[in-house]
Amino acid sequence: MQRGHDPYVRVRGAREHNLRNVDVDIPRDALVVFTGVSGSGKSSLAFGTVFAEAQRRFMESIAPYARRLIHQVGAPQVGEISGLPPAVSLEQRRSSPTSRSSVGTVTTLSSSLRLLFSRAGHYPEGAERLDSDAFSPNTAAGACPQCHGLGTVHDTTEELLVPDPSLSIRDGAIAAWPGAWQGKNLRDVLDALGHDVDRPWRELPRADREWILFTDERPVVTVHPVREADRIQRPYQGTYTSARRHVLHTFADSKSAALRAKAERFLTSAPCPVCGGARLRPEALAVTFAGATIAALAALPLTELARTLAAAEGDGTARVLTADLLARITTVTELGLGYLSLDRATPTLSPGELQRLRLATQLRSGLFGVVYVLDEPSAGLHPADTEALLTVLARLRAAGNSVFVVEHHLDVVRDADWIVDVGPGAGEHGGRVLHSGPVAELASVTASVTRRYLFDRAPVAPRAAREPSGWLTVGPVTRHNLRGTRARLPLGALTAVTGVSGSGKSTLVGAVTADTPGVGRLVTVDQRPIGRTPRSNLATYTGLFDVVRKLFAATDEARARGYRAGRFSFNVPGGRCETCQGEGFVAVELLFLPRTYAPCPDCQGARYNPETLEVRLRGLTIAEVLGLSVEAAAEFFGADVPAAARSLTALLDVGLGHLRLGQPATELSGGEAQRIKLATELQRPRRDHTLYVLDEPTTGLHPADVEVLLRQLDALVTAGHTVVVVEHDMDVVAAADWVVDLGPGGGDAGGRVVAEGTPAEVASAGGTRGGRTAPYLARRLGL
Repeated sequence: MQRGHDPYVRVRGAREHNLRNVDVDIPRDALVVFTGVSGSGKSSLAFGTVFAEAQRRFMESIAPYARRLIHQVGAPQVGEISGLPPAVSLEQRRSSPTSRSSVGTVTTLSSSLRLLFSRAGHYPEGAERLDSDAFSPNTAAGACPQCHGLGTVHDTTEELLVPDPSLSIRDGAIAAWPGAWQGKNLRDVLDALGHDVDRPWRELPRADREWILFTDERPVVTVHPVREADRIQRPYQGTYTSARRHVLHTFADSKSAALRAKAERFLTSAPCPVCGGARLRPEALAVTFAGATIAALAALPLTELARTLAAAEGDGTARVLTADLLARITTVTELGLGYLSLDRATPTLSPGELQRLRLATQLRSGLFGVVYVLDEPSAGLHPADTEALLTVLARLRAAGNSVFVVEHHLDVVRDADWIVDVGPGAGEHGGRVLHSGPVAELASVTASVTRRYLFDRAPVAPRAAREPSGWLTVGPVTRHNLRGTRARLPLGALTAVTGVSGSGKSTLVGAVTADTPGVGRLVTVDQRPIGRTPRSNLATYTGLFDVVRKLFAATDEARARGYRAGRFSFNVPGGRCETCQGEGFVAVELLFLPRTYAPCPDCQGARYNPETLEVRLRGLTIAEVLGLSVEAAAEFFGADVPAAARSLTALLDVGLGHLRLGQPATELSGGEAQRIKLATELQRPRRDHTLYVLDEPTTGLHPADVEVLLRQLDALVTAGHTVVVVEHDMDVVAAADWVVDLGPGGGDAGGRVVAEGTPAEVASAGGTRGGRTAPYLARRLGL
């Protein structure tokens, strides 16, 4: 057979991360799933090796400039890969936190809708026809001049800025002012301007209070600081900024999330008085199609938008543009996302929703001969929506593409043409391909953990529900698609909140606050990243890094050199490598492509300077300790370092033994970030009753890891706490004491409690009210 017609992608000598010199043949033009426990190496094979090599080859084909830069970034650790077509990666990465990015911009549906309004919209008599850009809130031609296309305006009030009017300015009456020197400077400037900073706020004249808080003037005055005994302070020119101006400027421009969050506490938010929240100029809002403005159509759920467009009448241009829009919307609704609207901001979407939106866009791209590498596309999908996902994956394959999927969902695995099972364990206990072949042949591979769950799985025996210690009433909740919805949650029990995507589960659970009667202490464990830069990692988040640095500072070598714990931090000057400033990586700007990172040329990713790395703890440098897996670190420190053992045991208990201590937050999946937060919470001593809320904690988990997680949740409940999980995994739902099922559909078709009770009661409650969870739960319970 000629090599050019070889139907396989042949990988030889893959050594990325924990892969052990892997050789594997993967068929093209097929749906291939990569399975294995969390940390087994499946993502290292699919993304870190196959996709990374395809990306490297693409960049090398562009220009000599790109080739020079890609050598800085480095190639995957693999001997050879043959038969590899161009690849497209769809990972579960978090969206950019900008309110201007929306479902419409991600799918490009907004562009099609704007074109429809520009070419076929109904214009007022005598109005000039607008370009499509005039219908976008993200362009100068379309954005409302008052709110700049955001739809909301922020302002503040005296009550927010000065919560305690009995205080004087010197005593901190203006709570919104910055701290430290900046706040003292503003106080001194006011004093120099002639205002009484020692009089209680409420006794100041109203005109003075208004000017101090809200003026747009920025007067400059000479400030004579009060002389302090230990230092001489010279007069300086100080500029006054009102409290309102400071808060608005901080909220709009600060790069610090903490400062923005503080500023937000002093702000009110209201729909823009000019555009009414529609974000557009009046001339754009005067144009209609099917009797509605573009803002009104963008606010409709996609299923409702499709019905509106299908019923609309128009000329040939309108029909052509409408047909294209309907075809694009259909691919999104097929993936169970019909409840989303075009104006829904992407930061409010889950990683699974965002990945499926990108998948829908790819379906319309018309590419063929491409390898699509997907990261758990079933994440966040109710079992009822999985069939639609399988149909979409089959269509990608039928178009002449290869579809490589890292997946845990057993229905997706069963539907695959080929399975690559990696394991048998995580980290150093994995990294081997146990089976590469048809799915049915995995049944004979005894070393495979996946095999046990895929074949002849026994139903979950219904458990005896715990007796609640009380009941928590949630609601009535009226938000998003919930309309006065109420639910009862048992205290001292494990509750699963279920329902199809968009049914209102997260909205209902989000209504539980620390002030809700019966809650006590509330801990919400979500999938938001534990940090947004490589500086934040597993060790820093859990507090383990503080323990490690103190241990290094206590060594004889460190004491002899005068090194303290701060020397072993990569976040401050002293011990860190100054070339990369302790990040271990340097940014590589590719100009025409997103920024990427290359190992630091000086420290080679170690983060520290050579002098710091000369200090060793039990034979290892600080960089080598950060390179240990959680499992290896538990052996390294043993039980003689209780503070370290407590953190490491908690991480092992939630199935994170494969992660490295110094693994950057940017490399962690949403599911891993959530379990790190859970582990951090588990290591704290818990005395009072605590309500734990987890949103889809099984995302990214192999069925074997789900069992580990369930044991931890069960232990929390046994200790007298309450656990509420939003979940699609029927193993978790079947193991719960109580189930609240929302639906029956997503968006406007959902928002109601269709069934509640024990798992067995909900499983038999399908019937009249139309709960879609019942048949899947009944199958898992063997009913």
